[in-house]
Amino acid sequence: MAERDPHEMLSSESRQVQPTKEEAAAVAKAADPRRRKVMLGLGGAMLLAGGGWYMLHDSGEVSTDNAYVSAESAQVTPLVAGPVLEVPVVNTQVVRKGDILLRLDDSDARLAFQKAKAAYLKARRQFTQSAATSGSLAAQVGAREADIGEAQAQLVAAQSAVEKARTDLDRREHLAGNGFVSREELTNYRNAYVSAQSNLRQSQAAIAQAKANRGAAQQSYAANEALIAGTSIDDSPDVAAAKAALDQARLDLERTVVRAPIDGVVTNRQVQVGQRIAAGTAVMTIVPVGSVYVDANFKEGQLERVRPGQPVTLTSDVYGGKVEFHGHVMGFAGGTGSAFALIPAQNATGNWIKVVQRLPVRIALDPKELASHPLRVGLSMEAVIDVSGKESR
Repeated sequence: MAERDPHEMLSSESRQVQPTKEEAAAVAKAADPRRRKVMLGLGGAMLLAGGGWYMLHDSGEVSTDNAYVSAESAQVTPLVAGPVLEVPVVNTQVVRKGDILLRLDDSDARLAFQKAKAAYLKARRQFTQSAATSGSLAAQVGAREADIGEAQAQLVAAQSAVEKARTDLDRREHLAGNGFVSREELTNYRNAYVSAQSNLRQSQAAIAQAKANRGAAQQSYAANEALIAGTSIDDSPDVAAAKAALDQARLDLERTVVRAPIDGVVTNRQVQVGQRIAAGTAVMTIVPVGSVYVDANFKEGQLERVRPGQPVTLTSDVYGGKVEFHGHVMGFAGGTGSAFALIPAQNATGNWIKVVQRLPVRIALDPKELASHPLRVGLSMEAVIDVSGKESR
C-alpha cells in the first residue's frame, strides 16, 4: 500500500473539525447576552411562583399520619388476696364508676373483722375498768394515810408507856436498896420496862410499814392514771389502736368487692371464677373511651411553629375521610421516643448517621364528636395542625 503524504492527512483533519454554518449560528445565538438575561428572568419567575404557592398553601399547616389514639386507662388490681367468687363483667362491656367488676371469697376477711371488733370492744371495757380502778386506788392511798396516823398514835402511846415503865423501875430500884421491894417485884417492873420498849419499836416499825404501803398505793394510782389521764374512752391509745385495727379489717372486707374506678369499657380481662389471686395482680383494664386523646408523632423539623392551643383537624382510618374530628394541641412530650427506649441509641460513634427524630404531641378531642363517633385505643389517625396563629381552647 502506498504511503499517504503527511500534508494531505493534516489538510483532511482540518476539514473535518471545521464547524458548519448552522453550528456557528447556534453558538453565536447562545452567546447573545440578551437571550441569557431572558432565560435568567424566566428561571427567577418560576422560583418566585413556586415560593408563592408554598407560602399560600403549605406554610399554615403541618400534618402527619404517624398518630394513634391513646387514653389514661385504669388497670384493675385487687388490694387483697383471695379466691375469685364471681366475675360479672366480660370484655367489651361498658361499665360505670362504682359497678362491681369482681367478687372475692370474703370468709377470711369477715372472720378477721369480727376478731378486730371483739378486740375493740375489749379495749373500751379495759379503759372503763382502768377509770374505775383509779378511784379505788385513790381510796387506798387515803386508807394508807389513815394507817400512818393510827401507827403514829400507837407510837405516842408506846413512848408514854416506856416513860412510865422507866419511872416505875427507877422508883422500885431505889426502894429495893433499902429493902422495901422484893426481888420478884423488881424483876416484874424490869420486864414491864423491856416490854414497853419492845412495843415502842413495834410502833415505830408500824409507822414505817404504813408509809411504805402509802407509797405503793400512790405508785399504783399514778401508774393507772398514766393510762387514762387527759384522755377519754375514744382517744385512749389502746382504744384508738383497736379502732384502727377494726377499720383496717372493715376495709379489707370491703375490698373483697372490686368496683370500677372510672367509666369505660372492659378490656384485657385475665381472671376466671375459682382462680386464687394475690394482692396487686392485674385482672383487667378499663378504657375511658369517652375521654381518649391522640398522640401524634411529628418530625422535629415540623414543630417550629406548633404551640399549645392550636386547632387540629383529624381523620381516622376507621371512619375514613368522611368523618373529621376536631381538637387542639395540649402539649409536647418531654422527649422523643428513642430517648426513652429500653436501649437508647448511642450516637457517639465514628459511623454515626443522623436520623430525623419524632416528638409526640398530645391532642385533645371534642367529647361531643367522640360520643357520635367513638374511637378505641391504638387506632390510627391523621392529624393536621393549623399553625397560622389561631388557637382553639
